[in-house]
Amino acid sequence: MKTNAKPIIMTTLMMFMIFFMNVQEGTAQTQEVHQEVDVMPQPPGGMSGLMAFMSENLKYPEQAKEKGVEGVVIVSFVVQKDGSISNPEILRGIGAGCDEEAIRVVKAFPSWTPGEKDGEKVNTQIQLPVKYML
Repeated sequence: MKTNAKPIIMTTLMMFMIFFMNVQEGTAQTQEVHQEVDVMPQPPGGMSGLMAFMSENLKYPEQAKEKGVEGVVIVSFVVQKDGSISNPEILRGIGAGCDEEAIRVVKAFPSWTPGEKDGEKVNTQIQLPVKYML
């Protein structure tokens, strides 16, 4: 088993639509999260910047290395209108600490350029596959 194994990031970003409720001061407001946008959200430096960030920050969990765990973790998150990242969650996990590590790194993302629809910045749902290989 290699000890210097690094996770590999799959470059395909997929999107889907969800709605969530934001309750503020007793008033429920629906904030739409878009699946289809005219301009996709972009991480700093584009896809190469995202891959560099993931490569520098994502660590292969020791527990996963010891158990020989490999596979793809799918992380869903929202790029907000202001470019911030919110609501990271695991859609498909592989365990052994890999899921938690993928969430940790997504939470550490710097602000993205938000998606746009009809010339306006909008909240956009992203799915990011993170591949772990020994």
